[in-house]
Amino acid sequence: MADRKIYFATDIHGSEVCLRKFLNAAKFYGCDTLIMGGDITGKMIVPIVSRGQGLHSATLYGRHLEVNDDGLHKLRKTIADAGYYAYQTTPEEMERFRADPSAVTELFASLMHETLGRWLDLADERLAGTGVRCYFAPGNDDPAFVDDILRTSAVAINPEEAVVDLGDGFTMISVGYSNKTPWDSPRELPEDELATYIEKQAEAIGNTDRVIFNFHVPPHDTPIDQAVLLDPEFRPIMKGGMPEISGVGSTAVRAALEKYQPMLSLHGHIHESRGEARIGRTLAINPGSEYSEGVLRGAIITLSRKKGVRGYQLVAG
Repeated sequence: MADRKIYFATDIHGSEVCLRKFLNAAKFYGCDTLIMGGDITGKMIVPIVSRGQGLHSATLYGRHLEVNDDGLHKLRKTIADAGYYAYQTTPEEMERFRADPSAVTELFASLMHETLGRWLDLADERLAGTGVRCYFAPGNDDPAFVDDILRTSAVAINPEEAVVDLGDGFTMISVGYSNKTPWDSPRELPEDELATYIEKQAEAIGNTDRVIFNFHVPPHDTPIDQAVLLDPEFRPIMKGGMPEISGVGSTAVRAALEKYQPMLSLHGHIHESRGEARIGRTLAINPGSEYSEGVLRGAIITLSRKKGVRGYQLVAG
């Protein structure tokens, strides 16, 4: 029987170009399964303010940009590809937003809903009838309402809180929650509560010889969870003139991998910690993320029914 090939990517944070590359990855790399590992949605609105006489201005990456009507489409694309939500507005509406932060929150949710819905329509268009399995898992930065939007797709499946049959005897469980972070993101739990949540998913699967753990946060103190430590003001903690780097992954995730020993675990969350870790017999992979540059980092994993994980390759494009 032919091997199965999985393409796994994560942490695209609203990047339009990375989403399109993800949907094209099955054909490009010859994979039969696509898995998005979480943090799908964007983090910020970028207002494009009408200045009259066909001129529009925006601020992106600290740079003031000004375009005419002809350059508007390109500006919107640049903003969307970087993972932000472009919103055309007026100086008067901007003043109303400044006076009413709740209106900004409502707009953010609306733009997130519209964009993700459009992405799922695109997934249906690209993948329907191809036989490619596609999974969109939420991550710690994705609000709770994202689950409901994901469930509207006929093609893209939300695997959270489900035992997913990947075919050929392989199964997958998914956990989008992280341990506590400095950012107070929507899906965070203390380590003891995260351990309980993981155990609830893991106990439903029995033997883990052919199981993948799709856990957004990586295991603590491994090569795939290293990041710069931050102080309460979100500034890098310096030691000897250099930023202090340490493991910021989850102790609960590490304990689960040590206990259940799945054949493979897939992670993201720490964008700069691309690579692999070995925990007993478990191969743990974090493909990293470079979404703001329009680069989609991923991992191609080959599964053999006899051998389990036959091999993997980290790719970018």
